[in-house]
Amino acid sequence: MSKNQTKPQTSLTAVESANRSRRMRVLVYVVVPLLALVLAAGAVYTYVTYLYLPKRDDAARTASVQAAKDGAEKLLSYKPETVRQQLTDARALTTGPFRAEYAQMTQGVIPGAEKNHISAITTVPAAASVSVSADHAVVLVFINQTVVVGDKPPTNTPTSVQVTLDREGGKWLISGFQTI
Repeated sequence: MSKNQTKPQTSLTAVESANRSRRMRVLVYVVVPLLALVLAAGAVYTYVTYLYLPKRDDAARTASVQAAKDGAEKLLSYKPETVRQQLTDARALTTGPFRAEYAQMTQGVIPGAEKNHISAITTVPAAASVSVSADHAVVLVFINQTVVVGDKPPTNTPTSVQVTLDREGGKWLISGFQTI
């Protein structure tokens, strides 16, 4: 009987050894890779959330504010000799329904500026981002516009405008222009 008792102990040890070996394989081939995957996903999430997205938004904010400033100056500035070309060129800075509105508005401005020798010089002393995403922005623009009609003294008009921009083809274009 001692031979029979030894065999079950040996078999039991072999089974325990096989179970331990199987657990070790599961640990090495399943648990460790899953843990590495979870840690890598956490690192990517942290990078995107705290490093990539804020930088992207800062770049969009800076670019959209500059586009709003430059666009406001070009949309509202002209000389009587070149008004037709200047306002036609400025239309390229617009998009959507606002492009048609701007074109219609300039059809009234151009003949009057040519006939009455009207010039407008627009400067933007300040602008601030109201909201921004990757492809849409709203910017508050402070405008000083000096208008000269013929030989009369210039008139200065300060105003503020909410400029809405949409990013199309990598460029910020004005899709709305509303006096506040």
